[in-house]
Amino acid sequence: MAKTVILIGTLDTKGPEIAYLRDQLQKLGLETTVIDSGILGEPLGIVPDISRAEVASFGGTSIETLRNAGSRGRAVAGMRDALQKQVQDLFAKGKLDAAVSMGGAEGAVMGAAAMMGLPLGVPKVLVSPIASGHHFFDPLVGTKDMMVVHSVVDILGLNPIARTIFDNVAAALKGMLEHGHPLAKPANDEKYVAMTMLGNTTKAVMAAKERLKDAGYEAVIFHSNGVGGPAMEELARLGQFVGIIDFTTNEVYDPLVGGIHDGGPKRLEVAGELGLPQVIVPGCIDFSVWNTGTVPKELYGRPVYDHNPEYILVRATHEEMIELGHIFARKLNSAKGPVSIVLPSEGLSIPNVPDGVFWNPEADADFRKTLQQELSSDIPVETFKHHVNDPSFGEKVANIFIDLMKKSP
Repeated sequence: MAKTVILIGTLDTKGPEIAYLRDQLQKLGLETTVIDSGILGEPLGIVPDISRAEVASFGGTSIETLRNAGSRGRAVAGMRDALQKQVQDLFAKGKLDAAVSMGGAEGAVMGAAAMMGLPLGVPKVLVSPIASGHHFFDPLVGTKDMMVVHSVVDILGLNPIARTIFDNVAAALKGMLEHGHPLAKPANDEKYVAMTMLGNTTKAVMAAKERLKDAGYEAVIFHSNGVGGPAMEELARLGQFVGIIDFTTNEVYDPLVGGIHDGGPKRLEVAGELGLPQVIVPGCIDFSVWNTGTVPKELYGRPVYDHNPEYILVRATHEEMIELGHIFARKLNSAKGPVSIVLPSEGLSIPNVPDGVFWNPEADADFRKTLQQELSSDIPVETFKHHVNDPSFGEKVANIFIDLMKKSP
């Protein structure tokens, strides 16, 4: 039976281009369902399988309501919400095997939001001129495995450049559907452990990963960049992991100052809600992350570290380290499952060493003191005279996790 690809686009402006991609997919033997996400004009050169009126109605509104929303932004937000519900319904009914969306700014954001609701492993491709290095990728990718294709030219006309890109997108979807697969739940004998890491903790996490392997666990590593942690927690909700080693928890600090590695308000809470065994390390909580040249004036004067040409790290203040102690204790005290906390006393990041620009042992000690004072008495805390990126510290963290799993139901 042929696989079905849904195509999402504003057909009042991108109708011929969506029609071309639809035809290319059909030539490759795939079924298609075209969804119109336009709001204003009528479809150009194409008849959708699901009209804009049907989408709006499915979302609990109407095209007339969206057109009279008062601003373009409100109209787009309303259609985006309706699209998300429509796509979820198609997937739940088995009428969707892959998804692709083409659009400019508004069309791309609407199509991407709808596709982000699909599970990891379901092919999802976004084609847009805003998928370039000068735009933020959060609204295009979120926490999912989106394939983002820069259209190079704007999506208006079927010139040789556009056709080449559209043909390749069709081929990519065909290949993913023939040779890819959705994410499966782990087998009963598979024991996956989620871990968080940045470049500042890589050596220790690599050592922990090897120790876990020796004990029969396979570590799945997430980059703690504001997306990795939330993605890890989403997958934990889907039952992918037997436990979590949250080794690099900087995503809890960035929200306090507006850094780009912001893990959101629920960061460090989900594993506890699920009752998963977890070992917590305050790796890299001593800095926030910024794109070079974007550090706000209110942070001027703080110690900084040039991590690479694109990113700069800014040291947390003494007061913020104490505040983090309060936050960690509050979040972890609510955990329904077993928790162990492991603290390195000789630095929390690469520049946090004696004579390093982030070295502030008094501030780090007050974080540990605040945390221990406010933690529930049934949460064990172990402190080691190691730097956070010391491989031997990583092995100790892994051993504590292994012991925790032996004690857990």
